[in-house]
Amino acid sequence: MVVDKPWTMSLPALPEWSAIIALAVLSTALAYILNFQILSTTGASNLVLVTLLMPMIAIILGSLFLDEMLELSHFTGMVLIGLRLMVIDGHNFTLIIQRVT
Repeated sequence: MVVDKPWTMSLPALPEWSAIIALAVLSTALAYILNFQILSTTGASNLVLVTLLMPMIAIILGSLFLDEMLELSHFTGMVLIGLRLMVIDGHNFTLIIQRVT
């Protein structure tokens, strides 16, 4: 902040402020609508599953659109999140147990 000195720059014009506010309000409103829609249709446990997917989605989108490099730690984290989702959901383990027995 000291190098760029943002306090010396001119304030953004009305169209820029309008775009920032519209993106913030619409994104937040859409997120809340989706959040409560998932909660009402599938329940709280599935809502937690969706919440756990967010870091994985952010990593994938960052690599696709921002050309971020994926490292081994990213893939390790994705595998751990996937395993955690399987443990919370429980359906996959019952299928595995049924196939083994």
